[in-house]
Amino acid sequence: MFDWNDLRYFLAVARHRSTLAAGRALKLNQSTVQRRLTELERRIGRQLVRRQPTGYRLTELGQEMLPYAERVEQAVLAFEQHLEAARRDVVGVVRVTCPEPIVYRITQSSLLERFQARYPGLRVEFVMSDKQLDLSKGEADVALRSGDTDDGELVGRKIADSIWAVYASRRYIEQHGKPERVEDLNQHFVVGFDETMANHRAAKWLRLVAPNAKVIARNNSVLGLVYSVKSGIGLAPLPTALGDSEDDLVRVLGPIPELARIWRVLAHPDVRRTPRVSAFFDFIIEEIDALRPILTG
Repeated sequence: MFDWNDLRYFLAVARHRSTLAAGRALKLNQSTVQRRLTELERRIGRQLVRRQPTGYRLTELGQEMLPYAERVEQAVLAFEQHLEAARRDVVGVVRVTCPEPIVYRITQSSLLERFQARYPGLRVEFVMSDKQLDLSKGEADVALRSGDTDDGELVGRKIADSIWAVYASRRYIEQHGKPERVEDLNQHFVVGFDETMANHRAAKWLRLVAPNAKVIARNNSVLGLVYSVKSGIGLAPLPTALGDSEDDLVRVLGPIPELARIWRVLAHPDVRRTPRVSAFFDFIIEEIDALRPILTG
């Protein structure tokens, strides 16, 4: 079986009578056109074109196959046009929940611009929260979520790793030094989560490894932890994507294996295949390479 894409090269040579002109029309070099045309003929087992002093001419088989190749081209163009029209017809709002710092990092990239260019009728609305919103109750359509989820109904896939480490400000290190081991956290000031985030894995880990640490402040968000650590009042575990991006912060311990999880894009099955959510899912999966440094650092 031949590669359908090679019909492009056959059509270009048939129309322009030369591989050089065909390459210019396709915005490719001449050698690529020659190589793909030769491969097409090898797969078919017969010649489609014959080289002459005045240029390329179609063989008898080439003349017979030309209208069929043109129909394939027309079908592909119609498919592309229909697909583009379908994209334009996808309209509405996609509500995406994720932590506030991630929203900032996404908006500083060109991801949303590319999404808007592909789906001009769709708008992304962020629902910012470090707490896990209930997608089954419609609190959001899609979640960019790291860590554990107890909702087995949700569907999605991995998009990045979630890596955490312990950070301190340079001023804190000058005044108090830095821990050499995890156990040394018991002799330091730490910043933790408040009771609303008591079940967060970072809060559980800190209680387990440093029960005697002096908790100097508590926050209800990861962004609050970042600001507190930057102020110099204490240490805290932070996502490496955030901690490493702050010039004032120093990674003093880690990465911490116990805090490692994965980032996933998730949705409830009832909305996963709706056009607007499906469009967002497909875009995120295609843009994993661009999204990964935003989430992991």
